[in-house]
Amino acid sequence: MYIMKKGTLFIVEDDLLSAQYLKEILELEGLKILGIADNGQEALDRLRGCPVDIVLMDIILKGVMTGSEAAIILKRMHPSCKIIFLTAYADEEMIEYALDAKAAAYLMKPYREKEIIATIQMVLEQDQPKKVHDITKIPLKNNYIYDTQKGVLMRGEIVIPLSEKKIKLIEILAKNRDNIVSNQQLYLYIWGESKSDGSLRSLISRFKEHIGDNIITNANGLGYMVTS
Repeated sequence: MYIMKKGTLFIVEDDLLSAQYLKEILELEGLKILGIADNGQEALDRLRGCPVDIVLMDIILKGVMTGSEAAIILKRMHPSCKIIFLTAYADEEMIEYALDAKAAAYLMKPYREKEIIATIQMVLEQDQPKKVHDITKIPLKNNYIYDTQKGVLMRGEIVIPLSEKKIKLIEILAKNRDNIVSNQQLYLYIWGESKSDGSLRSLISRFKEHIGDNIITNANGLGYMVTS
């Protein structure tokens, strides 16, 4: 029998009925829920000085503070805390702001129990984020390199021309090298909105065909990753 890795969570959700639903299914998995808040300021006040592994953060909250703003402040308070954003929709500006908060994953509403549990398990098993912002060239397997400064994929010294979406695909995977990037995180980063799994699979298939190599790994249905 598979045993889920344990961790502490806090839920920030403007719909308290949805929050209570999340709390109940996660407690059944043996996870410790530190509390629930329906606005960003209350969440920050309650988590000040209180370490937490994961915060499930709705992007749209009660009050003047968005979930993205609360997440950025929370990451300053607890750098090791992982943020999983909850959203029913996302516009381009909101997604860019959410990315600034370095989200570990995204969950789309309405919630699906298996997806929630799988996503949290994935995030709990991730290594601590690597400090890739100081790395200009990220080495990948099969002699590939992603150049963060130039925004290009290279093999040896040769630049591989790629479309905008293929560049975004390899960029987010390379910057999270050796860690799983969830399907939802890929959708929002590449397209700016939720897409079907078929759209993502098609893009990855075209990417592999374009470069003539298979450097992207499907991580057991949880997402995708590249390795060094």
